[in-house]
Formats: sequence, C-alpha cells, structure tokens
Amino acid sequence: MKLGMIGLGKMGGNMAERLRRGGHEVVGYDAFSDASEVASLEALAEALAGDGPRVAWVMVPAGDPTEQTVTDLAALFEPGDLIIEGGNSNWHDSVRRGAALAEQGIGFIDAGTSGGVWGLENGYALMVGGTDESVAVAQPVFDTLAPAGGFAHVGPVGTGHFTKMVHNGIEYGMMQAYAEGYELLTKADLGIDVQAALECWQEGSVVRSWLLDLLVAANKQDPGFAEIRGVAADSGEGRWTVLEAVNHGVAAPVISAALFARFVSQQDESLAMKAVAALRNQFGGHAVVAEAEGPSAHAAQGPAADA
Repeated sequence: MKLGMIGLGKMGGNMAERLRRGGHEVVGYDAFSDASEVASLEALAEALAGDGPRVAWVMVPAGDPTEQTVTDLAALFEPGDLIIEGGNSNWHDSVRRGAALAEQGIGFIDAGTSGGVWGLENGYALMVGGTDESVAVAQPVFDTLAPAGGFAHVGPVGTGHFTKMVHNGIEYGMMQAYAEGYELLTKADLGIDVQAALECWQEGSVVRSWLLDLLVAANKQDPGFAEIRGVAADSGEGRWTVLEAVNHGVAAPVISAALFARFVSQQDESLAMKAVAALRNQFGGHAVVAEAEGPSAHAAQGPAADA
C-alpha cells in the first residue's frame, strides 16, 4: 500500500526502508533530512492523494514536534484518512488527539513501536490502539513492519502508547538488574572472567535475553566501559510508568528504583548523600570527607556501621 512516513531519523528512516523492501510505496518527509522526498507536509498530502484513504505514519520526537505535526497534518487530511503516531507519546495525549481527529472524521492509531536500530532487519514489535476499522486499513503496513507474532491490537486509542509505556518501564528494571549484576561480578576479588560469565548466561540460562546479548556485545567492544561515563538519561516513559503505578495503587519498586538510579547517574554529586554524611557526623561523630580530599579519600573509608 501507499503511505507517508514523517520523520526519517534512526527509527523512521529504517521503518520506511523496511516497508519499501516489503513492497510498499513510501513517501518520506523530514524537514531536517536530505532523505526527504517532498518539501513540505502539504506536498506529502498531495503525493498521497489517489484511490482510497491517505495514510501517514508520524515518527517524530514526542512532545511539541508530534503535537505540531499531527495538528498540521489534520488540517491537510480529509474524513476517512488515517494518521498513525508511532513515537513515545504520553497515552493521555494520544487519547486527546484521537478524540479530536475523530470529530473531523480522521482515523487515528497510537502505535507503540519497539525495536530500535535493529528493527530494520529483525522487525518491530507493534502494540497499537485504535478502532477495528482503522487498524484494518493499516494492517498491511503492520504485517510488514512486525516480525511473526510481534503485532498486537491491544485496544482503543490510547492503549497502544500505554502498553509501550509499561514496556519501557520493564526495560528500565531489566537493564538496571543486568547492570548491578555486572558491577558485582567485576568488584568481586575472585578473578572472575566477567565476559565469559556473561556469555555463559546467553545459552540456556533463565536470564538470557536480547538485553543480555547487547550487554555482552557492549562489554566486548569496550571492556569495563572505560570509554563512556556512567550517565544514563531517563525518558518520559519511565516517569510516566511510575506515576501510573502510583495512580493505580500498583507497587512497582523495581521500576521506581531503576528510574531513581538514572536520576543519581545524572548528578555530579548527591546533595542528599551530603546531608546523610552530615547527619551521621552530627549524631555519631562519624568522619566526613572534606571537599578537598576528593573521591579517593572517600573510598578509603570503606563500609562502616551506622550508630
């Protein structure tokens, strides 16, 4: 089928390529890429005109870029056309957009999309929300993008991005567990061959997974991760997952701890731990490390029991 792909970055560009390989006709548009095939959204809408409804997949950063793109596209599309939004949008925004577009007679699908840069060859897991009618229109596209078994119509508009949000929250917890286990292996004074241990887990172990495969590859490429700093950004989806867990009264200690660990990684120094050190000094006279002493003096103290 024919569709427009708006946003030709690492995800959108690869998805367009996978669709072309699958026999679809894709018109790509990206205001910031030389790969763009049309000069504007207006030109994209014109290029998609023909028999049947126009279908466009929006794959731009969440937030204002998505909001603006969907708004502009809605002004160009007509009743019966379909907009698929595949970014990491907040599901509340997707519900709102879907309702507004429905008033115009324009279909809307929120498509949670997972697969990263590997999706071009391996396919993308797709978790989509929308009406049965809208999903049926785009089904040939979903069938090409997703690997066998990697597609699910999970409910009405909003459920696609809610499902992707939870998926990413789980991802936070899994990555944190692997990272903590990795550090413990490296810290043990036993001469453990960490790379060999990780590779062993890839075969038959209950903790084998694609994330583990990526950890093995990353450690092999940069043993001990000597070339990068331990700073990990947090996406909005991690925060949204924790907030939704609170809203629904669902205990999510692993995902929450993983999110907070990323906050810590983004700090050069923890003001909270300064306060802890000061309190221990106040009630127990425990030593504190002066700013001038630096991190080596801090490490030399070792573990000590609180009073």
